[in-house]
Amino acid sequence: MIQSGHVIAGDHAVARTAVAVAVALAIGAAPVRAQQAGTPAAAPLPRTGLRIAVLGFDSLGMDDEKVRRLEALFRMELERLAGGPTPSRREIARALRGTRLAQCAGENTCLAAIGRRLSVELVVSGNVAALGDSYVVNIKVVNATSAAELRRIASDPLRGNPDELIDSVRVAAYRLLAPERLLGAISVLADIAGAEVLLDGRRVGRTPLARPIRGLPLGAHRLEVRAPGHSRFVEEVQVRFQKTTRVAVRLVVDPNAAVELPRPAGPRPAPRRWYDSAWFLIGAGVAAVVVGGVVGYSLADDGVIDCSATPESCR
Repeated sequence: MIQSGHVIAGDHAVARTAVAVAVALAIGAAPVRAQQAGTPAAAPLPRTGLRIAVLGFDSLGMDDEKVRRLEALFRMELERLAGGPTPSRREIARALRGTRLAQCAGENTCLAAIGRRLSVELVVSGNVAALGDSYVVNIKVVNATSAAELRRIASDPLRGNPDELIDSVRVAAYRLLAPERLLGAISVLADIAGAEVLLDGRRVGRTPLARPIRGLPLGAHRLEVRAPGHSRFVEEVQVRFQKTTRVAVRLVVDPNAAVELPRPAGPRPAPRRWYDSAWFLIGAGVAAVVVGGVVGYSLADDGVIDCSATPESCR
């Protein structure tokens, strides 16, 4: 994918640039397609005690000064991840001055020879290509001892502002030495509470989420938010390197969903009085029986006066 070197001049540079553009046009996005097809990611290279030389990035249809800045950013990220300095452009030019290696066109054997001359284990070569209204970062890594190509890295075609290449260059450095740290996050903001949130089919909680969903691999993820009586929210969300993608979720009421309606409020029952209780009625019945017995007994003891027998008693 990469046809690059460091010190190139004259017609040879023009020819090499034309070859690099043709190769980038042909296979620039191939690594992305391979990952989508399920190709396992390459194992990370060791980061401790590793000496790396970064040759100058070629500018293919882009401003040279911008490419120089991208190269400096890439070199800085590699040094931070590897924990040590890399040879500068000036040091590399000084080491190659007056040798045939200065005319290296990016072949693996040539890059390996440069690495041995610089006393490093790995040699990184790359270019930044402008393809129409898109930009692509291409990088390859060669083992200085065996001349074997260890890794090829190609960014997705980027459209729009060339400054977006900054993220691609940083991602390339991490993909080289620390691919396990290529992570991002998603923050979900919903307009109702209690909605269920699923990411890639896995339940992650209910709204409102206390914190963003972190530790997500870069690329597209399927976000789903659902709640009873509402239409489901489903969206493909892009996770970017060391960034939090915020998603505002608005759930729409589904007119076809079965919703439990509240029961209509009827007339309120009259409050029960104390004399309506069962115990009061039982007590009143017992009292009536007792009173009736007493009255009957009293009436039974009264003398019966027979007026026909003793008329004087009735006068």
